[in-house]
Amino acid sequence: MSEALKRQVEQNYKLASRTARAKQVAIYLGIGLSTVWHYARIGKLTPIKLSSRVTVFSMDEVDALLDNAMTKVA
Repeated sequence: MSEALKRQVEQNYKLASRTARAKQVAIYLGIGLSTVWHYARIGKLTPIKLSSRVTVFSMDEVDALLDNAMTKVA
């Protein structure tokens, strides 16, 4: 396996381990799926397109959104 291919595989693995699909994000946050897409539309979450049919979200960003919401409530 070439070095470039190894780096690409490692990068994809790291990305996949820190991301979640929209449905997983909705369950994690306790919100509806349409709300996840609404948050993406208004800029609260940044969608990452992996292919024409696969979009994921950074769990670091999702956690930051949750932390921000919790500090506003507290």
